[in-house]
Amino acid sequence: MKEILTHILSKIVDNPKDLLVNEEEDQGIVNLTIKVNPVDMGKVIGKEGKVIKAIRNVMRIPGVLRGKKIYITLAEA
Repeated sequence: MKEILTHILSKIVDNPKDLLVNEEEDQGIVNLTIKVNPVDMGKVIGKEGKVIKAIRNVMRIPGVLRGKKIYITLAEA
């Protein structure tokens, strides 16, 4: 799932080299932590959080197919 999220985010940000996605899984729960360049943080969040909400909704699909719950958090670099 890390690969899917990385692909989506690399198309949104201006600095894909600074993109880092960490994945931790525990008992059917997958925690994905995103770190991006501070310049790109606004693009990932979007106006009123619409972009990150859309990313979370899209990432719910592979989670449901694999029977896992997905949590995505943004970390400040």
